[in-house]
Amino acid sequence: MMFLQLFLEFFRTGLFAVGGGLATIPFLTDIGQRTGWFTNTELANMIAISESTPGPMGVNMATYVGFETAGVPGAIIATLGLITPSIIVILIIAAFLKRFRDNKYVEAVFYGLRPASTGLIAAAGWSVVCISLLTVAWSLSGDAILVDMSVNWKCVLVAVAVFVATRIPKVKNLHPIVWIALSAAAGVVFAL
Repeated sequence: MMFLQLFLEFFRTGLFAVGGGLATIPFLTDIGQRTGWFTNTELANMIAISESTPGPMGVNMATYVGFETAGVPGAIIATLGLITPSIIVILIIAAFLKRFRDNKYVEAVFYGLRPASTGLIAAAGWSVVCISLLTVAWSLSGDAILVDMSVNWKCVLVAVAVFVATRIPKVKNLHPIVWIALSAAAGVVFAL
């Protein structure tokens, strides 16, 4: 049952997350909240790990969640669930592309997908900002739900430092591996 649920959750994510890896973040947030497989903090760690490792970010995150949930078979099934819709769509498009290549309706559909993709990526970016810079705690008090939101000043400091550093031409042109190493060092320093 767990394997079927993993496959279906990631199949749905792969079907509707148009625009790539960052577009999967709102879906993953929903999966974590509904299933309890991971918390928002673990999602932030998944994003960091997926961005730092080779391969597509969405596939890396599906593999990570599948592995954490049900080991190696879970990783394989979650990954297959995520990529299956894309394979199906590619096969359908390949079969009909020659026939409908110059159709104005097909062009209109692809034109309409651009803002949808942009919106999903913007939502993902906003989620990452909220997860990184804010600490949110929920509690119940009688019939009321209390929300305690505070700013994570260490993360804000790092974000401002990175923003300022990327405005300096010589620093801006550093290799991405250097940025990843600096980010890891900052994470270790702030975790102490």
